[in-house]
Amino acid sequence: MSRKNYIFTSESVSEGHPDKVCDRISDAVLDAFLSEEPEARVAAETFATTNRVVIGGEVGLSDQSKLSEYMGRIEDIARACIKDIGYEQDKFHHATCEITNLLHEQSAHIAQGVDASGNKDEGAGDQGIMFGYATDETEHLMPAPIHYAHAILRRLAEVRKDGTEPTLRPDAKSQLSVRYEGGKPVGVSSIVLSTQHASHDQTSADIRDIVEPYIREVLPDGWIDSDTTWHVNPTGVFVIGGPDGDAGLTGRKIIVDTYGGAAPHGGGAFSGKDPTKVDRSAAYAARYLAKNVVASGMATKCTIQLSYAIGVSEPLSIYCDTFGTGEVDDAEVERAIRKVMSLTPRGIREHLQLNKPIYQRTAAYGHFGRAPDSDGGFSWEKTDLADKLKAAV
Repeated sequence: MSRKNYIFTSESVSEGHPDKVCDRISDAVLDAFLSEEPEARVAAETFATTNRVVIGGEVGLSDQSKLSEYMGRIEDIARACIKDIGYEQDKFHHATCEITNLLHEQSAHIAQGVDASGNKDEGAGDQGIMFGYATDETEHLMPAPIHYAHAILRRLAEVRKDGTEPTLRPDAKSQLSVRYEGGKPVGVSSIVLSTQHASHDQTSADIRDIVEPYIREVLPDGWIDSDTTWHVNPTGVFVIGGPDGDAGLTGRKIIVDTYGGAAPHGGGAFSGKDPTKVDRSAAYAARYLAKNVVASGMATKCTIQLSYAIGVSEPLSIYCDTFGTGEVDDAEVERAIRKVMSLTPRGIREHLQLNKPIYQRTAAYGHFGRAPDSDGGFSWEKTDLADKLKAAV
């Protein structure tokens, strides 16, 4: 029997965190190529440190001779990302940091496994296992700790950028320990918030005075009480931040990107990868399926696992776990999934319309639990499959 009373903790990081700066640049590069060619193959990785950004990886185009003409845009794309995030520090400034572009042509040996040919459908871009998860504990069917950890940082970014809080700076982290009773989130036992700020004269108490009203605004009424422990900038001064304070890499915040540790993770990162890479597209599909299972009312909690082999189109396995909350047998849900959606790389891309420049917006504050956009962004958050799944079982 699963525990009903416990405390669970998740963390988030802001768009100015060094790793998230790198995720943003990698996804912006991906969007740029998909804008030119929806079938482009991209695997872009970014490294950032003091006064320097390095972008590497591979790009596959239908006409590889066009790659060189697109390459001149990469530096401007990176600088635009850094500027929008808000970095204008002496040792990390959007206008002056050195940017090195090492992108090159996609490996022909990878392409031969992925490309469709003859009677062979397009294959997965790599082997791997991907998980999707949904729970009814929040309206977006996300675990409460990660959902609200993201919401705090998103709100602080809004007031930083609109000028309401001019002393806040881009780099920040949050952490929430959420108290569960009867299996439902009911309060917060501790709050950890570290945010970069402008002046060495600002104390931890000063920063708490700034951020506390926004944290209280974001969290549900009654979740903060006299027993809630606060740790705001617990180490003291946090003026040096971003890639000047710590190096960043693409794909190093995969738990922040997904479910905050409340569900399994297959290990693959998302940012910078085009949707032929099942690390990304199949993880989105698994979330889409899990969310629709819960939205259909067949379960209050659901994990979906998919597995793939490189060059093979159909998934090797589909696994469903509703943690004893299901109204139908989990094996029936697995069979229903195969009936209502093609889970080949091509099937996922077409169903969720993933060959669009919609990825830069995913790079911070989570890939899941977001509202679907009118242009196709976050299409995997729709619940339009719920009735079909229910009918199929």
